[in-house]
Amino acid sequence: MNYNMDQVLSSMGGKRANYSLEEIEAAKRRQKTNGGTIIDNLEAIKQSKSGKKTQAKRPEDLLKITADDINKTLKDLNANIESDFGFASGKDILSSTGAAEIPDNATALNGFSGMQDALKEKVYGQDDFIKKLVIAFKRPFVSERDNNDALNSIFITGPECTGKHFALNSITEELGKRKILTSGEVYVMDLSLYPTAAEDKLFLQDLYSALQSKASVILFENYENCHVSMLTRLSDLVTTGECRLSERYIMQKGQLVSVSNALAGETVGSFEAKGKYLVFMGRNSLEKLAGVMGAPFVNALGDVCETKVLDDEALKKISEEQEAQLVEKCKKQLAFDVKVDDEFKAYLLSHSSKMRGLRGILDAYTDTLKALAQFKLESDDIPSEVTLACEEGEPVFISCEDKLHMSRFVQTGYSGEVDSVEKELDNIVGLDMVKDYIRSLKEYYAMQKRRREEGLKAGELNKHMIFTGNPGTGKTTIARIVSKYLKAIGVLSGGQLVEVSRGDLVGRYAGHTAPLVNTVVKSALGGVLFIDEAYSLYRGEDDAFGLEAIDTLVKCIEDNRDNLIVILAGYSKEMEDFLESNSGLKSRFPNIIDFPDYTGDELWEISKITAKSKGYVIDDEVTEPLKAFYENVQATNAREAGNGRLVRNKVEEAILNQSKRLVAEQDADMSLLKLMDFEIPNADSEE
Repeated sequence: MNYNMDQVLSSMGGKRANYSLEEIEAAKRRQKTNGGTIIDNLEAIKQSKSGKKTQAKRPEDLLKITADDINKTLKDLNANIESDFGFASGKDILSSTGAAEIPDNATALNGFSGMQDALKEKVYGQDDFIKKLVIAFKRPFVSERDNNDALNSIFITGPECTGKHFALNSITEELGKRKILTSGEVYVMDLSLYPTAAEDKLFLQDLYSALQSKASVILFENYENCHVSMLTRLSDLVTTGECRLSERYIMQKGQLVSVSNALAGETVGSFEAKGKYLVFMGRNSLEKLAGVMGAPFVNALGDVCETKVLDDEALKKISEEQEAQLVEKCKKQLAFDVKVDDEFKAYLLSHSSKMRGLRGILDAYTDTLKALAQFKLESDDIPSEVTLACEEGEPVFISCEDKLHMSRFVQTGYSGEVDSVEKELDNIVGLDMVKDYIRSLKEYYAMQKRRREEGLKAGELNKHMIFTGNPGTGKTTIARIVSKYLKAIGVLSGGQLVEVSRGDLVGRYAGHTAPLVNTVVKSALGGVLFIDEAYSLYRGEDDAFGLEAIDTLVKCIEDNRDNLIVILAGYSKEMEDFLESNSGLKSRFPNIIDFPDYTGDELWEISKITAKSKGYVIDDEVTEPLKAFYENVQATNAREAGNGRLVRNKVEEAILNQSKRLVAEQDADMSLLKLMDFEIPNADSEE
């Protein structure tokens, strides 16, 4: 409970003049020591004064109670409540938004004078966008709105790297300086952090913190990757100004805590957006936004502001500004003067492209500053001046008549992980078509990245796969490499491989299957989910739990398509039947890769690698007999023989037989596996 002076005095039966501030302070101290209420303690104090009623103060005495006296008393009372009960004051609880003080319309509108010109000095090449953005922030001061409504709801869109964030931060900062907004900061919520319904409470806590913050502008990013239940709450906030909660919450030590007690007081039952600008940012069109958020949401938006691709003049201005900052930073941080010749300016400007204009230039200047810093660290003689130039199209640093190529001082990114996975892929015997497909993924994603940078439409490859083939053909091994490879080239965020089978996905009773599948999928997010013998999930139309697992899996694949790869493995014929069990399965797994049985020569190569991994060498006399043995087995019974498993079993058999042989041959080579150790039918063995 939060005490204010009106509440305290009104609870005294309207006898405003009966108690002095000194008596209220005494009652407060008594409350802290002995408990009770303010009113009870005031009455006790009054009665303890020789039975005499406290003399009522005259009106002119009451005027001597200043606003500072009242505010100090309120502050002390609220501090005691928070200390005793561990939650914030009732003022914070009752007002479920951190609504800021908003200036009157006339004052605010006057404050917008010259705003467009001020922003154009910072944000280049986006004059139309700036005009619309200023109008969007000015709109609430010329429009009627409900007290609970947001000041305005704005959608900012446009190509990547065109200054959307910079423009929003700039106008917010400027409005803060002009006292139109109480804060010049933008509160950012990344909606991709809430991809499933499981993050609902985290989302509510973060949204509550955003609405309670001092920031007048809340930016919502990556709405495309947010779960629909959270988007519905945001849609309500925009369309009605209020987001009603299905549970009751109280504020406890800065956190929202759900309560089931019907008697709990001062609960939060809804969020309000009053006093805030709600800004949604993306690069998609308004039509695609409507497809995600719904038509009512789009109709409730106050303004739509769209950037355009930066033109050459804007890029040149940005480059000139970055050049000035580079010169200043070199003087301040590196203690030498920098001169930039025209050829080097052209070199830096060449890093821009239709879509990567702004980011390309910023990155180019950042790399140049890092290279100059490294040059400074490696220089024995501290230069007083460095000229940035170009020689045959390559950037150079000219210092004391020495020309040093900039590439000498550029630290390249770590590529060891990609190289390691490539080497692992090379060491796999056979499977040339499979390896070619995996390597093609790297080339594909690199090309799509270039297309985006050049402003061209970039496709999104369906990454889910089906591996078919007999046992032991390397399906699991390749799945592990795929997960590491896609992580190394930046397609996946995690790169882990989660291997499961029917027992990990199908429940034992009603209501058990869906949570199992959701838990497994969540553990695989950012990596690869590998389901071996996937066809076992479907055991006919009467297998209700198996069908539920498949249905749930299909939905999870769709909900997490940007951060999950699912690989199904199994025999060819069985997998064909499995894909028919759910109409959505086949369309989500267009990449069917068949793993052929190994040839005799390939199994011989695998045998040598397997033996080497165990510390053994196979004698040359074994080569032809073992190849012939493998060829015969593969031709008659490859499916049951196990391909790679056949090799492992044969090598382990030879190691066991060698141990028996060495008992009699004490001086024999302990690491050499001979023909007699392999027990190859019809093979001549040396005695």
